[in-house]
Amino acid sequence: MSPFLAFEDKGVDTSLTPLVLVHGHPFDRTMWTPQIETFSATRRVIAPDLRGYGASPVVPGITPLSAFAEDIEALLDDLKVDTFVLAGLSMGGQIVMECYDRFPDRIRGLVLADTFPAPETPEGKQARGAMADRLLREGMRGYADEVLEKMVAPYADAEVKAHVHRMMTATPPEGAAAALRGRAERPDYRALLTRVTVPALVVVGADDAYTPVSDAEAMHAALPDSTLRVIEGAAHMPNLERAGEFNEVLGEFLGRVDG
Repeated sequence: MSPFLAFEDKGVDTSLTPLVLVHGHPFDRTMWTPQIETFSATRRVIAPDLRGYGASPVVPGITPLSAFAEDIEALLDDLKVDTFVLAGLSMGGQIVMECYDRFPDRIRGLVLADTFPAPETPEGKQARGAMADRLLREGMRGYADEVLEKMVAPYADAEVKAHVHRMMTATPPEGAAAALRGRAERPDYRALLTRVTVPALVVVGADDAYTPVSDAEAMHAALPDSTLRVIEGAAHMPNLERAGEFNEVLGEFLGRVDG
């Protein structure tokens, strides 16, 4: 049974397609604050805290991407949201791909931000397992300090850096570790992308070291109907680092999906 997820549900049902936002690791739904504020003015916007993150229940052990997708499907069932645009960043983007594999008929458009579809390498599996052990042993702060200026660019706005650091340090280590172990076993989504029948938007920060522009270009090439946008002056979280530019790109895409 899926845990009851904490979530934000803002805006009203209109003729415009609802927007569902899936956060990355190790963050929570507040990473989408600029998008929630902007797009809820004209449409319904739903942003859950994934299990193990934010205010949602912590489920120790291993959380595969399929469990995150099941949770999202159950939440949208409860909220009576039948069709929607589904957007995710980093791990959230991989969860979006898993969702498309499981319930494609409900998804009217995909937004894949700073993510990639390939399975984990043997070295990557080992590294994720070691990091999960470390987070359980030490907590989140040391990790957060180390990766802050890869999550966002070193030149990012100080308030953005502080927000990202707060989200990381507030994440329960048990939830983050469970997600790391599950993500290490993720499937290969590359073939799935070639079968996507809805419009897709691929977005990436120009200075993203985790998922470089080349990864975004490969997804754009694989997707039958996609738009690629590279956000200058941003690293792994362009939706926060360059919120205005990100929202402009996303707004154009949503307008296309709404038709």
